[in-house]
Amino acid sequence: MAGGLIALLDDVAALVKLSAASLDDVAAGASRASAKAAGVVIDDAAVTPKFVEGVDPKRELPIIQRIALGSLFNKLVIILPIILLLSQFLPWLLTPLLMIGGTYLCYEGAEKVFEKLGWIAHHEKDTPASEQTTDGKAAEKKVVRSAITTDFVLSCEIMVIALNEVAGESLTSRAIILAIVGLGITVGVYGVVALIVKMDDIGLHMAKKDAPGQQKFGRFLVEAMPKLLALLSVVGTFAMLWVGGHIILVGTDELGFHALYGFVHHLEEPVAAIAVIGGFLGWLVNTFFSLILGAIWGGIVVGIIFGVKALFKRKSTSDGTHAPAEAGPHSDQSRT
Repeated sequence: MAGGLIALLDDVAALVKLSAASLDDVAAGASRASAKAAGVVIDDAAVTPKFVEGVDPKRELPIIQRIALGSLFNKLVIILPIILLLSQFLPWLLTPLLMIGGTYLCYEGAEKVFEKLGWIAHHEKDTPASEQTTDGKAAEKKVVRSAITTDFVLSCEIMVIALNEVAGESLTSRAIILAIVGLGITVGVYGVVALIVKMDDIGLHMAKKDAPGQQKFGRFLVEAMPKLLALLSVVGTFAMLWVGGHIILVGTDELGFHALYGFVHHLEEPVAAIAVIGGFLGWLVNTFFSLILGAIWGGIVVGIIFGVKALFKRKSTSDGTHAPAEAGPHSDQSRT
């Protein structure tokens, strides 16, 4: 009896150890996956506050809450099952899909840089609620729908990048890790967005206090908000180019074109061998060249897209110019 009890306790202890190891693996996987998705996360945090510009301050947090719930639905109900099925039955598709996502990130980042440099015309994609319509409920509905649509693209990138980091795990572990990543990133991003959006309100409230210190800090918050949004936009742009470029760098290597990855890896090796800071320096070299590759790759895509748009626009203008001349004789005949 005692021997049986000891054996049972041993089995329980082994199960506990196994569960702890699994939890450690899940936590490590979630941490790796979240870190790799950082570029998209920063851009998500930079983009979302624009959707509530001009909204009644009382409606800002409810709108952000609705967008956050839509984002969570995107990640956990739509995207997660699809990419899990792909990873299980068509794993060879993941690298091309990831590279398409990386190309999109490079394109978005390069487009923002070109707009900033004045090389291409600036266009605002995220229309503030105040410009949507005079009907408050209709405006809010449009804002939420537009934000969730934009979020869907970014969520796809986040989840596919995260999946790529844990592709070697079991199906169950992948599902748990991606669910944790999706939930954690959504709560984190929209929590930060809520703080950013209400930052000026908090500052104004503190500026009205009697204590000089609170007044000063309140004014600082009000003045810092636009600067913080600008900083997030810049960091998000460079992060997109870096993450997108790294995806392309690794993807081309996995698809059999080893020249780019081999070149960067060759430059990494000498600095990585330096004691203490070698790991950081190696990461820095890889990040720098990933950023350069992302900018070049994105610049090429921007050039192609704008070239095709210009070609179609020219063709459309040409057709419109000749249309009246062709219609003239027929109209003259009809009058006679």
